[in-house]
Amino acid sequence: ITDERAGKFGGQTVQLVPHLTNSIKNAITEAADGEVHIVEIGGTVGDYEGLSFVEAIREYAHDVGRENCLFVHVVYVPFLEASKEYKTKPAQNALADLRGFGIMPDVVGVRTEGHKLPSKSIGEKIAISSGVPSEGVIMMPNVDSVYEVPLTVSRDLGVMLSRFTGNDDQPDLSSWRGLAERDKTEYKKEITIGLVAKYIDNGDTYLSITEALKSAAWAKKSEVNIKWINAENVTDKDFADVDGVLVPGGFGERGVEGKIAAAEYCIKYNKPYLGICLGLQTAVIAAARLGGLKDANSEEFGAKEGENVVYIMSDQRGKQSTGGTMRLGDQPANLRNGSLTAKVYGETDITERHRHRYEVNQEFLTQIEAGGIKVSGTSPDGKLVEFVEAPGNDYFIATQAHPEFKSRPFRPHPLFSGLVAAALKTAK
Repeated sequence: ITDERAGKFGGQTVQLVPHLTNSIKNAITEAADGEVHIVEIGGTVGDYEGLSFVEAIREYAHDVGRENCLFVHVVYVPFLEASKEYKTKPAQNALADLRGFGIMPDVVGVRTEGHKLPSKSIGEKIAISSGVPSEGVIMMPNVDSVYEVPLTVSRDLGVMLSRFTGNDDQPDLSSWRGLAERDKTEYKKEITIGLVAKYIDNGDTYLSITEALKSAAWAKKSEVNIKWINAENVTDKDFADVDGVLVPGGFGERGVEGKIAAAEYCIKYNKPYLGICLGLQTAVIAAARLGGLKDANSEEFGAKEGENVVYIMSDQRGKQSTGGTMRLGDQPANLRNGSLTAKVYGETDITERHRHRYEVNQEFLTQIEAGGIKVSGTSPDGKLVEFVEAPGNDYFIATQAHPEFKSRPFRPHPLFSGLVAAALKTAK
């Protein structure tokens, strides 16, 4: 759409094929980095909104050479309790639809409920009906840990993947096996982290955050229990009953007062706190209110002039509908020397991923600091607040970024490690 408005199509009619599909293919190419590039096309085969993407990857295989592309199709095979049998017909239909769009999968991943491995006849039936070689059909029942999935893939598809990549070296998965064991290990040391959120009906919404917490806890040979705290009806007891509090990102006014209350409680009672994105903004609002600005709030939630401690900067106003105010991707930050934030990172020049629109209004730093919070990191030009902390607390840090996206199972993010370490010191 942007290219059309810029006149790059020379007045041509913009069509799904080839214009949209070309854009999708270009995005795939631009994102590629390394020898193997993994691309996921979500949704269900046949969904209208996904057809352009299916066509794009069909064309992409043609462009790069079919021998350089491996198609993997994941299907679901339900188990009917009444008749005690697996039903492969939905999977067969999905594979037939995919072939109708011009894509013949090389691998079919068969998802089933329960931990029991279905009989070989299930895989053979799918192989025969789809034309996929039997060695390309992998059975994938439920596992105790998501980290067991790569072990299953390596075991069952190792030969095929070696043939595709031309790499016959056997991977050393000993550390990965250790990770899967750690995920199932019950440690003696335990902490409870309160996750103050509003989308608590589906834990996958905050999966990156919960996995980052788990990785940080494993590194300290401890177990982290997540207590889901509904941001719409919080009480001080909710915060008192946990060893640390984490306020994640989000949009919209619903539940925001509960997140502000979480930050206020942690400032007052020296409770370990980590704020992410909106969690920084609510911390700043809480501090400004404690500092005397009773009606402090964010412009996102209707704050007026004189109380908008979180706002859209003047040079960004009017661009909301264009997406021009959304700050995305890797952004650098300078951390204040001597700050707790710099100590946790072990350096003062860092880069984190972002996805947000509103910023801290630095005109209110006096009130914010009076409420117990100081800026500990900014953008290199000093215009944007990237980190804040509470100097009077043992561990209270909030960032405008999304550090959970840089956490890894073998390399926990320092901000999550810091929260876990502080919580372990105060664990009940």
